[in-house]
Amino acid sequence: MAKKRPQTTATRPQLSDAEIPVVGAREPCPCGSGRRYKACHGRAAAHAATELVHRPFEGLAGEGDWVALRELVPAATVELTLKDGLPEGVPSVTLATVLPMAWPALRRDDGTVLLGLQNDTASGDISRDLADTLQRALAAEPGTPVQARRAPADSPRLQDLLDPKGPFEPVVHDGFEFWVQDAENATPDVTASLERANAAAIPTVKLTGVDSAYWCETPEKNHLRWVMPYPEEQLLDALARLHAAGRSSLGEGTRLVGSFRAHGLTVPVWDLPSGVGAEDVEKPAAEFAERLATALASEAPLTADERRARGGLTNRQVTLS
Repeated sequence: MAKKRPQTTATRPQLSDAEIPVVGAREPCPCGSGRRYKACHGRAAAHAATELVHRPFEGLAGEGDWVALRELVPAATVELTLKDGLPEGVPSVTLATVLPMAWPALRRDDGTVLLGLQNDTASGDISRDLADTLQRALAAEPGTPVQARRAPADSPRLQDLLDPKGPFEPVVHDGFEFWVQDAENATPDVTASLERANAAAIPTVKLTGVDSAYWCETPEKNHLRWVMPYPEEQLLDALARLHAAGRSSLGEGTRLVGSFRAHGLTVPVWDLPSGVGAEDVEKPAAEFAERLATALASEAPLTADERRARGGLTNRQVTLS
């Protein structure tokens, strides 16, 4: 029998993990292993892209408002302050709940930047995706939108780009006229687009007396949705104490009906009669905040009634993200 010919091994390029480029999932991995990218270095890249960051806005000024603007508020803007100041040719950077055509960001003709918040993101870290979009918008040509992409796993996050001491003061709008700089002289197509967007927006008002609380109006009843920064288990215990004692409402005809869970924070929700406006719940909300602070400080075990109240609140909790 013929002898088997000895196999020779080609010299493989010696690349560090940081030097491995991204290629198609079924292509050979550039590291030279001979395996497909998805089964080699692509595995770690995919994990990095999908690993969920539980509280993506933690450490930013106004974390509760970031969550509210991402999940609850139709039309709002916030002026952002960058750590290193504005680049030359960029007069301002504005966070917006939604942009036209669902663009991730837009560099206007005058150089100003609009960053959209309510967009699908390619990874599990909204903060990293938004920071990548912001950086590309700052460098984009004036008059161009920025398209979505997967942010590199080692790229900066919003916490790296924004001034942690800068103000974060949302301005809630009745509609989306902030999309264009001269809405009165907009083209018919733009005007029609604005009218459609405005018709779908739920009237919303930010309370002034407490943080991250938003009143909204719906056809059947109004609601107050209040993003709270406390640990979830501690907050649910405190709400249960107040609910069992009959002290969880915001006045006659109002009712704590449950909560949302969004980006690591809990958002209690109250039903309000249709005639109750935002100004009507300012004082009751401030008084509730005082009662809640006392309940949060309690370390006593929950009573049987409080445990039942907690169970009811937990059963009516909806996860948004």
